[in-house]
Amino acid sequence: MFDFSGRTSIVTGAGSGIGRATAAYFHACGANVVLADIDETKASAAAHALDPAGVSAISVRYDAGQPGDAGMIVARTRATFGRLDHVVANAGIYTDAPAAEIGDDVWLRTIQINLDGVFFLCRDAGRVMEDGGSIVALASVAAHMGGSPGHAHYGASKGGVLALARGLARDFGPRLRVNAVSPGTIDTPMVAGAPLVRPEVTSTFPLRRAGRPDEVASVIAFLCSDAASYVTGETIIVSGGSYIG
Repeated sequence: MFDFSGRTSIVTGAGSGIGRATAAYFHACGANVVLADIDETKASAAAHALDPAGVSAISVRYDAGQPGDAGMIVARTRATFGRLDHVVANAGIYTDAPAAEIGDDVWLRTIQINLDGVFFLCRDAGRVMEDGGSIVALASVAAHMGGSPGHAHYGASKGGVLALARGLARDFGPRLRVNAVSPGTIDTPMVAGAPLVRPEVTSTFPLRRAGRPDEVASVIAFLCSDAASYVTGETIIVSGGSYIG
């Protein structure tokens, strides 16, 4: 565990999966945490599980596809806790469609949530974050591979996240650090029942299993910690060896 006492973190997509695990990890490290998710019920339940009194963990409804929601959660965070030190841009969507069958609406919504939403949040947060703060954007091994069959749109959106994180690292440095994390096959509700989490697939990975959300959360926390004080513009792949590039 790292010491985040006195610091404040925003985690998007915090109602379940990697986001919820990350919020829990940061809270256990002593941070105040804002759990943001489009599913207000899930975000509220996750925040209540961390702190029933709502003193050090609060929930906010947040739609990554709405530019104004980014500024809203940043303002709410600072109004509640007085500062902002960490941003984990995790909100995203994952849909199946062969490239020739991807409709305009599916393409635009995927880019809007997975890439535009990261930019809006990082832009608005970066303006007011405390010096020495850290941003972590969630990409995917799909960004490095172009996506598995039927996920070209997802891979493209996450590839954009990698480029954006590098660009932001240059623009926000030296005041802030910006990095990305690319999870592989992680057992989360977003991919529940998908072929990529079946044992016959995961047993081919060097670690012979799918990952757990907390195994990604710990890497995100490292990148936000003082232990990573000289790390920026980088991407850490957390895939159990399923992607070695």
